[in-house]
Amino acid sequence: MDRNQRVTGAVVGSAVGDALGAPFEFSRQRTFSTRFPQPDPDNEMCGGGSWEPGEATDDTQMAVHLAESLLERGGLDLPDIFDRFQRWATDDPMDIGLQTETVLTSGDPWNLAAAIHFQTNHLAAGNGSLMRATTSAVYFARAGQQATMDAARRIAALTHGDPAAWEGTAIFHELVRIALDGGDPLAALPSLLPLVDSDQRERYAAVLAPDWHPDQATEFNGAVWPCLGSAVWALRTTTTFDAALRTAVDLGGDTDTVAAVTGGLAGAVYGLHAIPMPWTRPLHLLLPGSGGRELDFADLTTLATRLDQHAFE
Repeated sequence: MDRNQRVTGAVVGSAVGDALGAPFEFSRQRTFSTRFPQPDPDNEMCGGGSWEPGEATDDTQMAVHLAESLLERGGLDLPDIFDRFQRWATDDPMDIGLQTETVLTSGDPWNLAAAIHFQTNHLAAGNGSLMRATTSAVYFARAGQQATMDAARRIAALTHGDPAAWEGTAIFHELVRIALDGGDPLAALPSLLPLVDSDQRERYAAVLAPDWHPDQATEFNGAVWPCLGSAVWALRTTTTFDAALRTAVDLGGDTDTVAAVTGGLAGAVYGLHAIPMPWTRPLHLLLPGSGGRELDFADLTTLATRLDQHAFE
C-alpha cells in the first residue's frame, strides 16, 4: 500500500468516524448494534439530531483549521492556531466542548488561557485536543518521533492545561506516524510508553495494555486516556476499518470523538480503499470561522495529501 493511501485514509477516516458517531453521542452501549445488527454501510451513515447524514462535527472542524494553519504558515505557529480556533469558537459551532469553549472565549492570551483554566478548576483532561489531532499527526510524521510528539504536546496545550491531554495527544501522533510508515502501531506500544511523562505513564500503560477493555475504564470516555484506550482497543480487537469504527461507536458515550480517533488510527493502518464508499460519499462539514465554507470528501483527500507533501513544496 502506498503512503498516500494511508495518509488520506487517516484524515478521511477520522472525519468518517466523527460523522458516523455523531448521531449516537451520549448513547448507551450497543445502541449502534441494536439499530444495525448486521453491517449495513448503505444506511449506517444515518445522521440524526442536528446532524445530516455524513456531516462531521467540531472534531473535524478543528482538525481542518489546524491543518490550514500548518500549511499556510509553513509550520507550527501557535498564536495563529489559537486565533483560528478563537474565530471558530465565536462563530456558533454546534457541539463545541465546554472546556474548549471556555478557554477560547476567556479573553486570556494564547499562551496562558489553557493554563489559567486548569489552575482555576483542575479539570482539563478532556479529549478535545485528541479529537482534532489526525491532521497534525500527518503533517509532522515525516519529521520523526521526537518532532511529532513534541508538536502534539504544544498544540494540545493551547486548549488543555492538563499534561494528561498533552501526553495522550503525543501518543496518538506517534501511533499515526508509525502506521503511515507501514509499521504496526500496536506492536510499538511497549517501546512508546517510556517516552510518556512519568506522571502520566501509569494511566496510559493501563488503558493501552493488551488485556484492557473499555468496561474497565474508571472515567467517562470523554476524558483523554479512556478515549485513546478505547480507540486502540477497537483497532486491536477487529481486522477491518469498518469493523473498528462500528466497534468504537457501539461503546456509547462520546461516540463521535472515540470514533474519530479510531478512524484516524484505522485509516492510517488500512488505507483509504478500506473505507466503505457509502460512508465517504455523503461526507461533508460546515466550517465555522471561515466565512461559511463547506468541505466534502474530495476537499479532505486533497488536504491530507498536502499535509503529507508539505516538505517537498
